[in-house]
Amino acid sequence: MAVKPFFTKEQEATIIGAIKAAEKNTSGEIRVHIEPTTKGKEPLDRAVEVFQELEMHQTEARNGVLFYLAYDDHRFSIFGDQGINEKVEEGFWDSTRDLIQTAFQKGEFAQGLAHGIKEAGRVLKAYFPYQEDDQNELDDSISKG
Repeated sequence: MAVKPFFTKEQEATIIGAIKAAEKNTSGEIRVHIEPTTKGKEPLDRAVEVFQELEMHQTEARNGVLFYLAYDDHRFSIFGDQGINEKVEEGFWDSTRDLIQTAFQKGEFAQGLAHGIKEAGRVLKAYFPYQEDDQNELDDSISKG
């Protein structure tokens, strides 16, 4: 039996569009990973594992951000690499989480992720502005577990 996708094609396009738009203004790299469960782990711990599995720590400036969602568990997390965490203000990830969570509580999952991605892109732009020779180091598609 085939597993029904969590997002529609249109919702996936909204999320991927948000990633592409955010990355136009920054050298930072943003990815989204969705899966049914955290596999019995805390969401942040699972996000760190996925971050490593996707080799997001390999970016030149260590400026990758992963938005992780375990939809059956109703859990999510945001994980930023070392280069970002050294620069963003205290509480940045909490405020971004709260923005996403507000949309999630309304059942607006794609829009919530898109808002969080936009916010991450805004902050990444301040610390990691787009450079003419920037290359997209990570795939913009939504990875699934």
